[in-house]
Amino acid sequence: MIAEPATLYKLMILYILNASEFPLTNSQVCEFLLDKGYTTYFTTQAAISDLIEAQFISVEQKNNSSYYQLTASGKETLDAFSSSISDGIKKDICAYLEDKRYALRRTNEVTAGYLPKKNQEFEVELLLRDGKESLLRLELTVPTELQAELICDHWHKQSSEIYDYLMTTLLAKKDR
Repeated sequence: MIAEPATLYKLMILYILNASEFPLTNSQVCEFLLDKGYTTYFTTQAAISDLIEAQFISVEQKNNSSYYQLTASGKETLDAFSSSISDGIKKDICAYLEDKRYALRRTNEVTAGYLPKKNQEFEVELLLRDGKESLLRLELTVPTELQAELICDHWHKQSSEIYDYLMTTLLAKKDR
């Protein structure tokens, strides 16, 4: 059975979210569909919007990004209609996820963001995950937005080193 294009795009989005080990951002979903030339940006956004409205995918806003995850009803729908997706498209999706595995994982495992507080300060939240498990969550209050931006930028670049330093320091035995 061949699905009409709009339905096929929705099924492809459900398939990529199902095949992924973690939630994907809007740009990650779009990257696949656009780079492969399957459809346009606006068609992709319409399909995502329809899937959210139908409650086939859920969306979570984190650090100015939308993260999508398959819902139980989305999984049921995919299971019922996955035969409408060609084997070639399924292979393309699996190859994309395999090729981008490290970058996709990194995007989901290292997050940083900040919000203004009432007293002109900024609260910074840094998070390091291993899959879905939280390894480290750190909240800091800083006096300027520039400092908040710098901390977030450095966290993205150096989270592994910072985590290693914290663990080594916190677990080190000190002579008393």
